[in-house]
Amino acid sequence: MTDGSLPDRLARAITMAGPIPLSQYIAAANAEYYGTRDPLGAAGDFTTAPEISQMFGELIGLWAADLWQRAGSPPVAWVELGPGRGTLTADALRAMASVGLTPPVHFVETSAALRQRQKAAVPGATWHDDVATLPADRALIVVANEFFDALPIRQLVRGQDGWRERVVACQDLLFLPIAGKAVPDSVIPDHLREAAAGSVIETSPASVAIGRAVAQRLAAQGGAALVIDYGYEGPALGDTLQAVSGHRYANPFEEPGSRDLTAHVDFATLGAAAAVEGVRVAGPTGQGAFLTALGIDPRAAALAKAAPERADAIAADRERLVGEKAMGTLFRAMAWTAPEWPEPAGFA
Repeated sequence: MTDGSLPDRLARAITMAGPIPLSQYIAAANAEYYGTRDPLGAAGDFTTAPEISQMFGELIGLWAADLWQRAGSPPVAWVELGPGRGTLTADALRAMASVGLTPPVHFVETSAALRQRQKAAVPGATWHDDVATLPADRALIVVANEFFDALPIRQLVRGQDGWRERVVACQDLLFLPIAGKAVPDSVIPDHLREAAAGSVIETSPASVAIGRAVAQRLAAQGGAALVIDYGYEGPALGDTLQAVSGHRYANPFEEPGSRDLTAHVDFATLGAAAAVEGVRVAGPTGQGAFLTALGIDPRAAALAKAAPERADAIAADRERLVGEKAMGTLFRAMAWTAPEWPEPAGFA
């Protein structure tokens, strides 16, 4: 470990200025993690739905094309937030092109390492550091698959004397969460204020800010957004912060910057933040129900017929995406649409 490593830098900052908010710790750790590697696939730390099967991106592309056609086929740009290797967009573009939709592609991505992978998958894309520089002259179709779960969260912890914000302290290079300054009861939802000692509430101001910014664009320019992630409908009690390394759960407070830190998405709060900006909110619904409504079963059957030798693998991939014991219920889908756009498919 070098003197310039992230753990060393964080340790020095905490030693000099005191414990830091959990949100600051997560932001620093994930910026280092995503900025220095491709975390996906068997050789990485985790696998996302687009890497499991082409069916995922294809169905999302057809979902977008259907919505666009029913909206009157206006000029539109395709936007993906945190596009990984670009696999989802590449598969979606192929499906959209089959029905006449060939939009310019815009990626919101800050990782230089991942931008290189995305450039190989989608050579004509335009990259942005944040949503502020996205096109303002046309409608937007925005996709965020496993994006919001990697944004920083705050944790509020109930102590014997009230609620406190969780902060991160350290001793040498050992990081640990502790209770920090008291927070006023007014920031705690009424039904959770008297929770038992040790209870945790999570909030994600970064998610709310980005969600509102996207929704503002949709309300002003037209279009839709599709958010797919693992999560719950809160506010609710629970500590969902987790780390993944080598496809196994790891300690989020060990070796920051070397592992992926995520937290479950509060869909109720995210949807409410978007609705404030004037968009319509559909969902959330389970990923399994959503993909089934979009036609994953006939698509899987068609792929198996075209490649009989892969029929078992295709069936296994489908089960991973929609099965109740796999991604089908833990992962959820939510759509935001501009007021004048039609209702999106998949949310009956």
